[in-house]
Amino acid sequence: MSVAMDTSFTQFTRTAERAANQVIAAYSTSFGLACRLLGSRHRQHVRNIYALVRVADELVDGVTAEAGLSYQEQNDALDHFIDETHRAIKIGYSSDLIIHAFAQTARAAGIDATLINPFFDSMRTDLGGCTAAPAVPLRFDADAHQGYVHGSAEVVGLMCLQVFMRGQDIDDDGRSALRHGASQLGAAFQNINFLRDLADDTERLGRSYLGTAEHLEDRDRMEWVRTIRGQLADANAAIPLLPRDARAAVRSALALFAALTDRIEQTTVDELYRSRVRVPDTVKAGLAARAIASTWMELRR
Repeated sequence: MSVAMDTSFTQFTRTAERAANQVIAAYSTSFGLACRLLGSRHRQHVRNIYALVRVADELVDGVTAEAGLSYQEQNDALDHFIDETHRAIKIGYSSDLIIHAFAQTARAAGIDATLINPFFDSMRTDLGGCTAAPAVPLRFDADAHQGYVHGSAEVVGLMCLQVFMRGQDIDDDGRSALRHGASQLGAAFQNINFLRDLADDTERLGRSYLGTAEHLEDRDRMEWVRTIRGQLADANAAIPLLPRDARAAVRSALALFAALTDRIEQTTVDELYRSRVRVPDTVKAGLAARAIASTWMELRR
């Protein structure tokens, strides 16, 4: 009996995927937990998406500045990352392991420039507001906020949706509902993190994503809580349209965001400026278990 040997390309791709997995393990236990609930045909692809997004985000959130790069060199680093991502998707290979892993996913799921370019546009906006930039602090009005959230978060949800729905036959109404739900879940996630990261964003990075005022007020916090809850409700309504092997993971992520929103509601703005709201790991595990049980009951009906 002969044993098939991995090709060099296969071995390299598997190594790239392991690198992507390490990025998730280092930066997000919550996202890692949700990924483990995905069906095996989705799991690695979503990890590959997260890894690219995370590395790009770190590039513009201070890693390059702390490495001693000038403002122009930081821009050059982002340009190189963007160019290499597009090149890897075109040819199917990159010597950068994280970009290589993402390129395999993008090619398999049909993730193209309509989703990738808005993401990188938002990353470039961030770089313009970093502490090393010769600019005043970034303060986002409503239009700027929506544009930024679309690029930094909604399109990431849509990338994951591309993975979930590859090979699926669904009518236009269903696809539209799924796209809306994915966008809303991404927006909710981003708005929650804006509230969680008030101190770091304003003090270290010089950014105010939630309005043009220098300091958020408690009435603003409550308005954002209401907005986020509406976004989560829209996302929840679309979950039954997802493939069965994606629903528990998305429900788990949504439940975590809802729990964070509850905690933000109970935390004053002054407290948010001092510390980051978190959900304990034991609570996260319970939310994941309930998401699995809820999905199992849904599938039995």
